[in-house]
Amino acid sequence: MCGVTGWLDWEVDLRERARVVAEMTATLACRGPDADGVWLSRHAAIGHRRLSVIDLDGGAQPLADAEHPAAVLGYNGELYNAPDLRRELEALGHAFRTRSDTEVVLRAHLQWGADAPRRFNGIFAYALWDTRREELLLVRDHLGIKPLYWHAHRTGVLFGSEPKSLLANPLFPAELDAEGVAELFALPAAPTAGHGLFRGLREVRPGHLVTVSRTATREVRYWQLESRPHTDDAATTRDTVRALLADAVERQLLSDVPLCTLLSGGVDSSAITALAAAARERAGQGKITSFSVDFPGSADRTPDAWRTTRDAPYVAAAADHIGTLHTSVLVPDDDLLDARDAVLRARDRPGWGEMDASLHLLFREVRRRSTVALSGEAADEIFGGYPYFHDGPALASGTFPWLHGRTTPAALLRPEVRADVRPDEYTAEAYRRSTAEVPRLAGEPAEDARVREVFHLALTRWLPPLLDRVDRVSMSVGLEVRVPFCDHRLVEYLWNVPWALKAPGGRSKGLLRDAVRDLLPPQVTDRPKSGYPSTPAVRYTEVLTARAHDLLADPNAPVFDLVDRAGVRRHLTEGRPLPSPRTAPNPVGGLDHLVQVDEWLRAYRVGLR
Repeated sequence: MCGVTGWLDWEVDLRERARVVAEMTATLACRGPDADGVWLSRHAAIGHRRLSVIDLDGGAQPLADAEHPAAVLGYNGELYNAPDLRRELEALGHAFRTRSDTEVVLRAHLQWGADAPRRFNGIFAYALWDTRREELLLVRDHLGIKPLYWHAHRTGVLFGSEPKSLLANPLFPAELDAEGVAELFALPAAPTAGHGLFRGLREVRPGHLVTVSRTATREVRYWQLESRPHTDDAATTRDTVRALLADAVERQLLSDVPLCTLLSGGVDSSAITALAAAARERAGQGKITSFSVDFPGSADRTPDAWRTTRDAPYVAAAADHIGTLHTSVLVPDDDLLDARDAVLRARDRPGWGEMDASLHLLFREVRRRSTVALSGEAADEIFGGYPYFHDGPALASGTFPWLHGRTTPAALLRPEVRADVRPDEYTAEAYRRSTAEVPRLAGEPAEDARVREVFHLALTRWLPPLLDRVDRVSMSVGLEVRVPFCDHRLVEYLWNVPWALKAPGGRSKGLLRDAVRDLLPPQVTDRPKSGYPSTPAVRYTEVLTARAHDLLADPNAPVFDLVDRAGVRRHLTEGRPLPSPRTAPNPVGGLDHLVQVDEWLRAYRVGLR
């Protein structure tokens, strides 16, 4: 996995701006610690940082096709059907000089133009400069697993894998306007596709490509879900799901560097691990390595609706049954506190606090032994595993079901800021636009149509921040995380599977459980949904509370240009948790958000517009 950035300018000779392009590229060093490269021309510049995974010696970037190139590519991703496409392109006369999937992407564009992404199976975000047409193409994978941001300035565009690369260019100042405040405070758990939080920053939307020429900027969707009747019976559906998932996992094991799995003891990650282990055994390879995270005192924590059971016993059962080489990473309080700044710099925005910090520490330890990790992310979104899929009032609430009955941090905005931002109206309009995008099925009963809506909301508003979190935190330590449940073929198939087949007999994710039952011990297969663990750390909460009181005493704390100081003081005085940006119950989530917003405003020198 890698980092890509660049600059398109129709008036400035970018060959004279090599230093700025190099500085933009350097901000992405964590995404690509193994190599770097810059390609410059009069109107276009592409910078690249490489994490070497495939063809370690021959995959240098930016990649051009010849001495006088027709196209130049800066690519971040992994193409899982690259061997198939390579054979097809060779049959069409293309001669390859590397083993890298990057060259497959480049030659696919030379052969099929802007239709090339329709043929891809993988995780990718890339920039391609067509030297003949003087046209820039920005492309992002089907579900938005890999990020790609862009900003249109007066004479061109800037782009990059992370906002920090654009912020390194003087043409893009760090500013926050009313929309950005609404995204940060009202919709942190349901962000708007394409919105980059900073003023003027956009993100290439999943399944889209952006074309920039002298005369126009066009955004085109190359992939979308299509609704059609599902005609397979239960047994065929189960077998198809198993076959698609097994194929996705096997394809994603391709690597020239050490690879592992992330094993939480739930059915999702356990299924990925079991399928990976079976594929490696068929290939005559050794046991697979797996990792999990745990915290001091987790055994004493009282279960709740989100964290129904402790991971450790189920991790042990799965690892023993599958036969993995397993490591449990223990994360103490002080390490969480020390990781806060690294996580903020990784995400370029306020995130999920201690949950991000623990993930960072887990990934840091994984990276000591592996460069690639397979994750069970996205199973709940495509099989319907979250509590809100089974909550009648939430489903009928007329808003994002996971926000039903919850208070967002927008409740703490200053009255004048709230009047400008109008968070309730912003949320309602976002929900209206989201439901309007749902591909409908003619004649579908109202109840089934509503479930289809919720699945679409889960894929387009709930999943993106989870994928962004995993990408940014993993890449901050140079770890590539792959997500087999996001294989677009599996997503397409499950999109049309009726709820009665996904949750047979009312069993949450029953279809997935039945599809992998032969691979896992019963207690793991039938384990109820249990969310990513938040630490029971006492010291972490104490330190954040002290920092919040310090902010209250600081007359120049920038967070209070947005947040009502008196409202925060009342919450702390009365011992009430501050409204949290997360949907998982966590008494420290609101404190984390308040302190992180202040840290972010200071560290990034964010101006308010």
